[in-house]
Amino acid sequence: MSDVKISAEPRSEFGKGAARRVRAAGRVPAVIYGHGAEPVHVTLPGHELMMALKTPNVLITLDVEGRQELVIPKAVQREAIRGFLVHIDLLTVKRGEKVTVEIPVQVEGELAPGGGVLEHVLNALPVEAEATHIPESVSVSVQGLEPGASVLAKDVTLPSGVSLAVDPEDVVVQVLQPQAEEPEAGAAESEEATA
Repeated sequence: MSDVKISAEPRSEFGKGAARRVRAAGRVPAVIYGHGAEPVHVTLPGHELMMALKTPNVLITLDVEGRQELVIPKAVQREAIRGFLVHIDLLTVKRGEKVTVEIPVQVEGELAPGGGVLEHVLNALPVEAEATHIPESVSVSVQGLEPGASVLAKDVTLPSGVSLAVDPEDVVVQVLQPQAEEPEAGAAESEEATA
């Protein structure tokens, strides 16, 4: 798990106009909350934040006027078309504290020959882990699975100290029977006409 350091500046102006000015300056409005404390409104450097968010559940050490805050991203809002960061909610965490997060599911292996179709039911697996030891992803093997087979949450091997935050019987991936293609109606009629 990577730990990124970013400098934050306190924010005192609110509303759409203020948020637009912050974004025009290359910064992203953010709110830090958690542990029963009052929310803290800050701005973060846009490029540094975007690079940090390339890692799922990244642990960020914020420097807010000389005070260090350990946070993880909780909700990220992006501009719909271009994907620019619009706003981010950050959750304060402490070393040793357990948090519930979703970690990406990576699929490994080849399905059994015969043309089964793999369906990802859960692209991310909800887990509970120590805030400073959140795995970047979990791997699920589909090696040799045939149509009708599935991998349940309880079948996923989790790193030490990580536990499921979802029903163990929930399906993560499943192999579906491929659908047979229906002959086109026009093709069947033309074959009858030529006979």
